[in-house]
Amino acid sequence: MSEPSFAANPRRDWGGRLRRAIASGQGWAQAMAASPVADTQTMADMAIGVYEDIAGAGPLQRYLDDDVVTDVLLNGCQLWVDRGKGLLRAPLPPGWSEADTRALAVRLAAGCAKRLDQASPVVDGTLGDGSRLHAVLEPVSACGTLISLRAFRSKAFTIEQLRQAGMFDIRMQKVLELLVKKRANCLISGATGTGKTTLLATLVALVEVQQRLLCIEESRELRINHPHVVYLQERRPNVEGAGGVNMSELVRIALRMRPDRLILGECRGGEVADVLTALNTGHEGGWATLHANSAVDVPARLAALGALAGLSPQALNLQAASALDAVIHLERQQGLRRLRSLAVLWRQDGELICQDALTWNDDGQLVPGAALELLRRRLGPALDQALGS
Repeated sequence: MSEPSFAANPRRDWGGRLRRAIASGQGWAQAMAASPVADTQTMADMAIGVYEDIAGAGPLQRYLDDDVVTDVLLNGCQLWVDRGKGLLRAPLPPGWSEADTRALAVRLAAGCAKRLDQASPVVDGTLGDGSRLHAVLEPVSACGTLISLRAFRSKAFTIEQLRQAGMFDIRMQKVLELLVKKRANCLISGATGTGKTTLLATLVALVEVQQRLLCIEESRELRINHPHVVYLQERRPNVEGAGGVNMSELVRIALRMRPDRLILGECRGGEVADVLTALNTGHEGGWATLHANSAVDVPARLAALGALAGLSPQALNLQAASALDAVIHLERQQGLRRLRSLAVLWRQDGELICQDALTWNDDGQLVPGAALELLRRRLGPALDQALGS
């Protein structure tokens, strides 16, 4: 796909004059009437440009509007865009400066009802289109103003689309569908950018329409194609330290709202203890994601998060082994997001072990692992039927 052109042209120059005219108090019609090039296409171009600069993300908006873009990163005057195959440099308008980047960051933060200045130089927020914003000012950043945008996909992927994109094959698709149908409690693990949130949204969309989904996130990122979804998101305290609602509180709130399925966008802190408790007390079919470099690392990550809630390693091991039925680990190889393994958590000599039940080898073959029998006990004969697809 060709990059958008920001080359200087009369229409773009007139767009700047139009903005100044509107800012000085002239109406749109009056400002347009004075245009020497006010043809239909010019007006359409300028309308888009004005929208991008006032209500959108400026020169970054066109990338957020591209369905294949996942991340847009602006480091001072350097723009990088990820279209699912790694970060590549992208152009900015001629003459773009660090001051422009800072002004854009401040405006985007204000659009999220957040403050970004020297007294508050780091901000997280959600833009009007659902994209996630993270911005950092100097001196916290040593290389100018930083803007990180995680694009919000307007439509969720179907499981068939993920299979066709190469994330898994038809056999694994059947196994994933079985995990949802059998109300297994599942954890999706992987490094940043491996597609954890994408897979989560796709799989929970398969839940029966009669069921009520309660989704808990730090900031909203999930878009689930299901008729009955309730979204809860964390609220940070204000400058006076009041009004905050953290993830652990959201889990407890959600449990009072008659959830058929409890969905945690990402395990990041002590809320993991509340989620494990919920899954161990009759709330089946729960899903969550977790940052981990490999399935083997999942127990250590859970232990670290459990410690934040005051759980001892022994208590965490008991809770996790009892609550979680499967761990789905994702990797990103040569720009392709792939399901690397399906694992099971169990205890061995008091230690929590995450062992593969199914894994893809380097030759692209699906290989049974040592924990396959444990997975078979949970899913029954239907597992063998799925693997025989």
